[in-house]
Amino acid sequence: MRTRTGPLDLHSFMASVGFAVGLGNIWRFPYVTGENGGAAFVLIYLGCAFLIGVPILMAELMIGRRGDAAPPIAMANVAKESKRSPQWRWVGGMGLLAAFTIEIVYSVVVGWVLWYLFKAITTGFAGVDAMNAEAQFTAVLADNWGMLFWTLAGLAITGLIIFAGIKNGIERAVTIMMPLMFVLLLVLAGFNIFAGGFWEAVAWLFTPDFSKVSYATVLAAIGQAFFSIGVAMGGMMTYGSYLPRSISISQSVLIIVIADTAVALLAGLVIFPAVFNFGLDPAAGAGLIFQTLPVAFAQMPGGYVFAVLFFLMLAVAGITSMVGLVESVNAWIEEHYGVSRHISALVVVGSVAVLSVLSILSYNVLEGLSVGDRNFNDVMDYFSNQILLPLGGLFIAIFAGWFMRREHSKEEFATLSAPGYAIWYFLIRYVVPPALLVIFILGVTE
Repeated sequence: MRTRTGPLDLHSFMASVGFAVGLGNIWRFPYVTGENGGAAFVLIYLGCAFLIGVPILMAELMIGRRGDAAPPIAMANVAKESKRSPQWRWVGGMGLLAAFTIEIVYSVVVGWVLWYLFKAITTGFAGVDAMNAEAQFTAVLADNWGMLFWTLAGLAITGLIIFAGIKNGIERAVTIMMPLMFVLLLVLAGFNIFAGGFWEAVAWLFTPDFSKVSYATVLAAIGQAFFSIGVAMGGMMTYGSYLPRSISISQSVLIIVIADTAVALLAGLVIFPAVFNFGLDPAAGAGLIFQTLPVAFAQMPGGYVFAVLFFLMLAVAGITSMVGLVESVNAWIEEHYGVSRHISALVVVGSVAVLSVLSILSYNVLEGLSVGDRNFNDVMDYFSNQILLPLGGLFIAIFAGWFMRREHSKEEFATLSAPGYAIWYFLIRYVVPPALLVIFILGVTE
């Protein structure tokens, strides 16, 4: 059994916030929003986050704390306690597979962030305009050795943190860097009010046009909600295993989701004003943030300082999320195979490093190699976001609502009011499973 201590547990909670608030909010949310028409997508995303993501996130933290182990073992422990089959462990295994799949592509994006941090330090993006920024990012995608170097640098930092034990450094960094990131986003959004494009961005983000909504929009929204909050990836269940009963799960989830949503919306108000002000394409895809912000930094007073600080914060957010993804797999290998943390960290990070080469090459050399219309990165994104995450969330909800003993979940939610528990129990039983089942079917039949 794991030993929990006060300061350690507070840091574990902050680590879970750092895991949720990362590149999914600042890199992925803006470009997915851009690809799906703006405000209507944002509204559906918020509904998915609060009505589906929150109940599952509460269930994950609850199972992790109750099971007191890595996700597959925690699921088996809670199942056996409720006189159910320990084979429920495979649901935890799905979360680990989702985390590992996401790590392969995510590690390359973290590499981009580190590379742009280096660019910010050395040039501050002085004199960069929209054409330069686009050309610069195109050059990044064509430079395999450069991408490999910075991807390995990000994985090396992640590996060192995991190798040393996540409790001795990353959580302390999160408690400082996450508030600083929030303040910096506020400052950048405030600057955009005077720089131009701000009110066009506000209208685009918050005036929904439901004629643009399709089932693909809903699929993208639930995928973004899961990816952004960190649902069904094993990370929250892992962090839950470190939480004591003195920390309220419901309050923790509320803080996590509010912080996650606030950062995502602020990121939109930082990026889209530059998009509209400089005539860029909001549907530019994964490179949106790297093609817009350098232009904004080049135009603003003190742009060098803001550029360095922003990409430093983004690097911390990316590394923190990578630590959460890797730690969920690492903890299971460590417990299941009885190996040291050092060996398990080397195995996980090493395997991600090898497979990340395929992700890197898919941006250029292997771009034309596809399954259907999807290259390697698209396949990884489809497999994780449209299959593993909704299926994992579905089975977590079914287990928590229908197979776990109700008195056990009540014990874990002891600080939650009776009406609050009743709402959660209703959602996890009757709303979340059918919604995710429909979303999954639509996703695999598109």
